[in-house]
Amino acid sequence: MVSLEDPDVLARVKEDPRLFLRQYADRTIIDKAQRCPELFSYLQSHVDEADREGMYILSGSHNFLLMEGITQSLAGRTALLKLLPLSLAEIRHWQESAPKDAGYIGQWDAADFILRGGYPRLYQKGLEPSEFHPFYIQTYVERDVRLVRNITDLQLFSRFLRLCAGRIGQLLNLSSLANECGITQPTARQWLSLLESSYIVHLLRPYHRNFSKQLVKTPKLYFHDTGLACSLLGIQSADMVRTHYLGGALFENLVITEAMKSALNQGREPSMWFWRDHVGHEIDLLIEQGGRLEAFEIKSGMTYHPDVFNGISYWM
Repeated sequence: MVSLEDPDVLARVKEDPRLFLRQYADRTIIDKAQRCPELFSYLQSHVDEADREGMYILSGSHNFLLMEGITQSLAGRTALLKLLPLSLAEIRHWQESAPKDAGYIGQWDAADFILRGGYPRLYQKGLEPSEFHPFYIQTYVERDVRLVRNITDLQLFSRFLRLCAGRIGQLLNLSSLANECGITQPTARQWLSLLESSYIVHLLRPYHRNFSKQLVKTPKLYFHDTGLACSLLGIQSADMVRTHYLGGALFENLVITEAMKSALNQGREPSMWFWRDHVGHEIDLLIEQGGRLEAFEIKSGMTYHPDVFNGISYWM
């Protein structure tokens, strides 16, 4: 693996990309590939000449910049895989194989997983969420955002990010979000697009039999990582997750994101929606599998109530 995060390596690649590709002619992972977009044209020629698949894996945390380079130079020559933070299955597998003296391994419930989230470094280094998420957010805002968009008021953008966390599981009201943040609606739309392209948030679209209406109706807002959302909301413990007014929404976020990871980790784009009619009947999650729709009601609690299934019953 070669990382273009290293300034010396990046300088060598930019100075002589042909020499770099001669040194790493096959079966190479190039990380932070978005830092050298001019390399993509040389890669195109090199791959076309070799006429083989699977020669390189290009990875990068800046989806927007990476995809821009691929769209320009490698269209039709790539398979695209989206890697979100670790899924619960991956985390449990890691727990089972971790050293027995790892003190942070225990019997976790949903609130623990929601608080911790799925970023690998938390598990690799045994970090507490408070030791990771605030600094990740700071780095993302101060460095990553500036690489993609020329945002001058980073404090205002940070406020926008926290306001988004406070709207998890809600219908997206862009006008309200812009007003509360003190920015224009076009700016709010641009910033939300940035959060989507950098895999901080995702929008769950409403289901409708008319495909065009699916694309224009109001979506719901969720985060790709619940641990990041908890940090933005000031939630510092699993007990706070259980008692927080957004605890149910965070649990819903966890389940929906897990469903998305399940599809993406198999190399499939998830076919997922929510459903709501004009009088308020609602299904939290619809997943299309094998040509049929499966409906899911998502609730956080320890006590069973029959009315939990009212939405499902109406849908059926």
